[in-house]
Amino acid sequence: MMTNDTLVVGDIPADIQAAVIRVVKDLQDAFNAHDGDALAAQFGVRASWTNAVGRRLDGREEIAEFSGPALKGFLGDVYARYDVVKLLAVADGVVGVNVHQTPTDSTGNPVEGPRGVTTYVIARQEDGWKIVVGQNSAVDAPPAA
Repeated sequence: MMTNDTLVVGDIPADIQAAVIRVVKDLQDAFNAHDGDALAAQFGVRASWTNAVGRRLDGREEIAEFSGPALKGFLGDVYARYDVVKLLAVADGVVGVNVHQTPTDSTGNPVEGPRGVTTYVIARQEDGWKIVVGQNSAVDAPPAA
């Protein structure tokens, strides 16, 4: 999932880097398991999430209500790898995260398909580190070299 090429901007202690990256890994695992509840659990109670088709979902409950059917329905055969490429210290207990999403098969091997770039704001909440704001954007695959 993650590479050693993650750019860290600002002072983010190693334990916080690990906690934030764990949120992204858990989100990836929930997506690939097609588990809407586990996916929504990575978001804060009052999170705001805009998905790859531009639909804004507000709050963990709304994210769960949308994600469960979507992951079992039109996303049921879709898998992805999430690579954290940048961590940005925003404020105490707040980290900006840039992620590249690569389509994979069910075993994690890259396949042709839509790619994504995602920006998350992950913050320390009462129930742990959670995504509080997110924007997912579909992008074209890079041209073949």
